[in-house]
Amino acid sequence: MKQYKHNAYIVTGGPGAGKTSVLDVLEQQPGCLVIPEVARAIIREQMAGGGEALPWRDTLLYKQIMAEQTIQAFHAAPDTTCFFDRGIPDVIAYGKLIDAPQDEALQEAALNCRCNQQVFIFPPWKEIYTTDTERKQDFTEAVATYHILKETYMECGYEVIEVPIGPVQQRAAFIMHRVEINRNM
Repeated sequence: MKQYKHNAYIVTGGPGAGKTSVLDVLEQQPGCLVIPEVARAIIREQMAGGGEALPWRDTLLYKQIMAEQTIQAFHAAPDTTCFFDRGIPDVIAYGKLIDAPQDEALQEAALNCRCNQQVFIFPPWKEIYTTDTERKQDFTEAVATYHILKETYMECGYEVIEVPIGPVQQRAAFIMHRVEINRNM
């Protein structure tokens, strides 16, 4: 059954592009909620418990758990204005990055669990890129991830809007301006 959340916006991009900093600002906007990224939570949980579902250990198990939790997050989200830190097509893109077999159930979820048509994508930004205990990709991998994400969202029928590089407040204002235009339509 198709479910459409017109007030839910996906914010995506390769790792280290400034997405989280902007989402922190968006969360401070009146009436806005941010649905956190499940991938980092899975990594933290698996590392704390000595689990194998990590992108550098068992990529397929990691992808499976990420898919389940991303779909659950979609269904649990309220009907108010909210921003998803990544969406279901991100899991499809990750599957492409690791050369996983195509997952028909995940493809179906991407078609049936729909957010607002406009998806905000953050381009790679070398000057701010860093790694950490949960982000181990180098910048070249971050760039490749960005391109696969953009392609995957377009394949899933979304309008991909690139968030311009700039100060955090300016990037947040860019997104809020687009959201306000949608609210007034």
